[in-house]
Amino acid sequence: MIQSIKNSDVKFQYKKPAQTSFKGVGLSGGVRFLDGFVKSQENLSVTRFIQDTTTNWLPKSALSRSKADFWEFSFLEFVESGLFYFAAPFFGEHLYRNRLFKSTSPKNLRSEIDKNLPKSLDELKNSKLDKALKNRIITSKAGIVAACLAVPVLEYALSFAKNLFTLKVFKVSDFNNIANLNKDKKEDTAQQNKVETHAKKELKKAGILSAAGIAAGLALAAKGHKSNALVKFSEYLLEPGQKISNLLHKTGVNSRGVDNFLKEYLKLDFLNRNGKLALSKGQLAVICTTGLFGYSNAAKDRGKLDFYEVWTRVPLVVLYTIFGSSILDAGFKKILAKKGKFPELIKKDANGVINVPSRADLPKIAQNLSAKNNTSYEKELSRLIKQKSVITGVPYVFGLAVMGFTLTAITRLWTKYRYNHMTKSER
Repeated sequence: MIQSIKNSDVKFQYKKPAQTSFKGVGLSGGVRFLDGFVKSQENLSVTRFIQDTTTNWLPKSALSRSKADFWEFSFLEFVESGLFYFAAPFFGEHLYRNRLFKSTSPKNLRSEIDKNLPKSLDELKNSKLDKALKNRIITSKAGIVAACLAVPVLEYALSFAKNLFTLKVFKVSDFNNIANLNKDKKEDTAQQNKVETHAKKELKKAGILSAAGIAAGLALAAKGHKSNALVKFSEYLLEPGQKISNLLHKTGVNSRGVDNFLKEYLKLDFLNRNGKLALSKGQLAVICTTGLFGYSNAAKDRGKLDFYEVWTRVPLVVLYTIFGSSILDAGFKKILAKKGKFPELIKKDANGVINVPSRADLPKIAQNLSAKNNTSYEKELSRLIKQKSVITGVPYVFGLAVMGFTLTAITRLWTKYRYNHMTKSER
């Protein structure tokens, strides 16, 4: 399309770039790599999986204390990361929504219910859909969330599966031997039996609770719409943070920051990603918190030092996993804004909140800059991608260095110090 632009008293013509996305744009290999990184950071499941693996597994691998130590944390970290970031979307979208839960709706309504399932509670309540249909959709959404109880339950049980894995494969259950602290390497048969019995008991319990959650979810999706109390319960289950905000408003507490935090990190409903159910930060928070107590309970079976190490390291890792590098990210954006860096991407709104465009917005911004600066679209898009990779990458790398290698090293040194102190006290 040919357009005319007036610059001072000079008129000229330019051809508006046809490209509106990454596809077909001649970017260098390095920029394509950075673009892939930027895109990954805007998908919560992929972002957190990469962060968790690099922050937890990589440092532990470099600082592993024995073969058993290496393989048990490798087993734990990769299976756990899958549970953290992909299990809820997989169960919610592919197993429950597309298969199991379809049978809970009348055939003539299945298409309409399925189409509206990814919508948020606010969108549904403000829509023009029939009230009875709204209630069906809301309770169906809540039923899927209830059925996903299996995910935090499995996360809790995973530490016991790890204990069992180490016992069966490496024939060790004493943490002092696993951490290569005890030079004698003697194993207590009674402790081994305790570890095995407790692990099997917790795994069995996890299976029962998971099945109960799925059954309750199916019942809620099938019959919940008939009860106003269950519809209300479904709303609280989906958006507990929003309900808490409403209660705080009634007591006179009105804070935009508190409201946003509660809605974001206590949201048990799925996010809507292009019509598909995607992991929310509230779901991630529940899974991580449940995992912490699973770690703690399983550690008790293997000795005091394992228990102490868990509570030295894991709470910090849980906080980092839930919030990611958001605190570092916000601080870094403030520094960039103060120094006037990347003005096309770092912008403050009327309330002083810094907003950064998503990757999907960059092509349009590049087109506007290309027209304004009389430069090529590819050059502007490359520059924007590089800038956005700095905005997201610096906090990410800093978090890896601090939460990964530094925390792991300090934890291991602290555990060794505790062991030496305990052995001296026993002499």
